[in-house]
Amino acid sequence: MGTLIFSATAVLVVLGFSNELLWLAAVALLYLYIRHGRTRGGSASPSSSPSSSGGAQPASYRAYRERRDQQAKWERRYRRERPFEARRQERQKSDK
Repeated sequence: MGTLIFSATAVLVVLGFSNELLWLAAVALLYLYIRHGRTRGGSASPSSSPSSSGGAQPASYRAYRERRDQQAKWERRYRRERPFEARRQERQKSDK
């Protein structure tokens, strides 16, 4: 992914010699890549693959707790706002 971004940036810089707007596009592309494109602290090595449970490992226990608490909050809200659907889902779960 990074190679593609850097290649596109190089093309925009080369084309930008005749159009300054392309220089701005190249800078914006690099900014967006640095700001949002990197995952796991910028290292996408094969050794940092997701665990066998299907999800990525949490960065810290605090991040794990925050996600777990947020999920519990959403589930409580769902049960409160849709009581019939929540009961039906729990019935299906208990029948299995």
